[in-house]
Amino acid sequence: MDHPRAMLFDFSGTLMRIEPAERWVRAVTDAAGLGLDDATVAHRAAALIDAGAWYGAYPTRIPEHLAEIYATRDLDEPHHRACYTGLIRESGWPWEELVDPLYERSYAPEAWLPYPDALETLSEAKDRGLATAVISNISFDIRPHLERSGLLELLDAVVLSYEVGLIKPDPAIFQLACDKLEVDPASAVMVGDHEADGGGSALGIATYFVDLVPVEERPDALISVLREVTAS
Repeated sequence: MDHPRAMLFDFSGTLMRIEPAERWVRAVTDAAGLGLDDATVAHRAAALIDAGAWYGAYPTRIPEHLAEIYATRDLDEPHHRACYTGLIRESGWPWEELVDPLYERSYAPEAWLPYPDALETLSEAKDRGLATAVISNISFDIRPHLERSGLLELLDAVVLSYEVGLIKPDPAIFQLACDKLEVDPASAVMVGDHEADGGGSALGIATYFVDLVPVEERPDALISVLREVTAS
C-alpha cells in the first residue's frame, strides 16, 4: 500500500496494559487493611490469572455458566461486571466483600500503564499527518485512562464497543472508525495484539500485531510499526 492516511490502535495490550496481577491484588487487599504477605498475594494473583479474572490475559477456559455473558461482555457494563466478578469467584477468591472492589480496580485509570513508546508513536503519527483512532472491545470509558497518560489529545477518534454496539472482529466497527476519520479503510493501518484486531482486513485495512507482554518487556514495538508503514 501507499503511505497510510490513518493508524488505528487497540487499547488493552496494545497502547496500554492493566497493572500486574500481584499489584492489582495488593492494591485492593491493602486498602481493606488485610496486610497479606507476598506469598499469599502471589498465590491469589496466580489463581486469578488462571481463572481468567485478570484483565491482562485471555482466559484459557470459560465455565459453562459464564460462557454466554463472556461472549457479550464488551457490549455493556452489567454483562462485563457479571462476567468478571464470576471469574473472580471461580478463582477461589476468599473475600466476598472484596469481589466488587477488585473488579472496580480493574477499570480504574491508575491501574493502567502505557507502553513505553505509546506517546512517542501517537505524537510521531500526528507529526507525519496521519489521523489516529483507538478501537477497543471494552465496557467502560477509557478516555480518562488515555488522558492520564497524555494519549487522548493525540487521538482523533475513540471507538468503544459498548458505546457503538459493535465488537471486533466485526468489520463494521473498523468501518465506523474510518468513517469518523474520513479515510478509506484501504488507506488505514490497524495495530493490535489479538486476532480480533484483524477484522478490518475484510475492508482492506492492513493489520500489524504486537506481542501481548508486560509494558517493560515491549519498549519499541509500536514505533517500529509506525516507521515501517511510513518508510519511503
